Amino acid sequence: MKVLLLGIGLQGKAVIHDLEQSVMISEIIAADLNISDTEQYLKRMGYSKTRAVQLDVALEPDLAKTFTAMDVRAVVCMLPIELALTVAKAALEAGIPFVSSNYTYQLKELDALAKEKGGIILPEMGLDPGIDLIMGRLAVEQLDEVHGLYSYGGGIPAPECAADSPVKYKISWIFDRVLAVYTREARCIKNGEVFIIPGNEIFYPENVHEIEFAGIGPVEAYPNGDAERYVEIFGLGKGLKEMGRFALRWPGHSRFWRKMVALGLLDDTPVQIGDAEISPRSFLTRYLTPRLQYGKNERDLALLRVEAWGLKNGRKVKVTYDMIDYRDPESGLFAMNRTVGFTSAIGALMILSGQITLTGVLSPVRHVPPDVFIRELEARGIHIDYKIEEQVNGKNQ
Repeated sequence: MKVLLLGIGLQGKAVIHDLEQSVMISEIIAADLNISDTEQYLKRMGYSKTRAVQLDVALEPDLAKTFTAMDVRAVVCMLPIELALTVAKAALEAGIPFVSSNYTYQLKELDALAKEKGGIILPEMGLDPGIDLIMGRLAVEQLDEVHGLYSYGGGIPAPECAADSPVKYKISWIFDRVLAVYTREARCIKNGEVFIIPGNEIFYPENVHEIEFAGIGPVEAYPNGDAERYVEIFGLGKGLKEMGRFALRWPGHSRFWRKMVALGLLDDTPVQIGDAEISPRSFLTRYLTPRLQYGKNERDLALLRVEAWGLKNGRKVKVTYDMIDYRDPESGLFAMNRTVGFTSAIGALMILSGQITLTGVLSPVRHVPPDVFIRELEARGIHIDYKIEEQVNGKNQ
C-alpha cells in the first residue's frame, strides 16, 4: 500500500520513520515545498520506501486529481491547520482517508459530505490532542459517574538540559504556534458551569497550579484551549463539576510569560520599525528560535496525564493515566516528534488494516479502539501507566 505524507517537518519525519517499519506499507510519498532538504534527510536516514516530491497544496490547481494520480491509499497531513481543510476536501473527493494531528474545528463541516461519500477523516491524532483523548476515554470508562476530568500535556527539556535555557524551554514544536496559544482564550468547567479565562490571563497565578510526576518532580500547569467541547465527545453527564485541559512547563514558566504578555510582546499586530513592519510575536519567534534549540545529544520530554474522578460502585475514586516519553538517541527523533508523528501513523495504519471503518469526521475518543492503540504505542516504546485510588473527603487513600 502507498501512503502520501504532506509536510516533512519535525513531526512528519516521525511519520516516515514509523511507516518505514510497517510491512503493510510499500511506498511513502513525502511531499513538501523543500524537496532538496527532504531528499538529503531520507538519504541520511537510509529510508528505502520513501521518495520525495515537491508539492504546494495551496497552489495546486486540482489537488484531488493529484492525489488520485499518485494512487495512494491514505493521506497523512502534518501541515499547518490552515491547510488541513483544503487537504481533507481533496482527499474526500479522491476517495482517500485523511489523518491529521490537528484539532477538528473546521473539519467538522465535512462530516455530512464524508458520510455521503463513504470517506474517513480522522483528525486529533497526535499527542495533545490525540493520546490524551484516548487516555481520557479509558479513564472515563472506569467510572460509573464522572465528577471531574483533567487533561495535562506538554513538551519540555529533559531535566539534565533544562538548566542551560534562561526560560527552561527549548523548541520541539513550531515556535510561532507555541507563542500564539500563549494568548489563546481557555474554556473549562468549574463548579458545574462554563468558565472562560481570557487569553491574556491564562498565566495569572490563580489559573496556574503544579502537579508532580514520579522521577521528574513538579511541573507547572496552565489552562490550554477549550475543554468544554469535549464534554459531549466524552459523553459526560450532569454530574460533571470540573473539567480542564492544561499545558505543562517547568516551574517559573508562567511567571515569565505573564510579564511578556502584559508588555504586549506576544501581540501579532505589525508595528513600524524603520522601513520595516513586523509584529512583536514574529520578532520574538525569529530572534529566539535559534537560541532555544536542542543540542545534538540533548533530550526532550513529553508528558501526559489524565485524571478522572467520580463514583465507582458507590465509592469515590480517582483514575490516573500517565505517559512519559524521551527523545530516542538512535533515530534522533524528539519525544514530541514520536508521540505526535507515531500517533498519526498508527491512525493511518489502523484505517488501512480495517480496524477503523466508520465514515465521517471521526474522533479518537469514540472511534479509535483504545486497547489496540495502546498496544501499538507500547510496541513503539511509548508507555502508559495507570492507577485507581479510593478518595475520602476528596483526598486519595
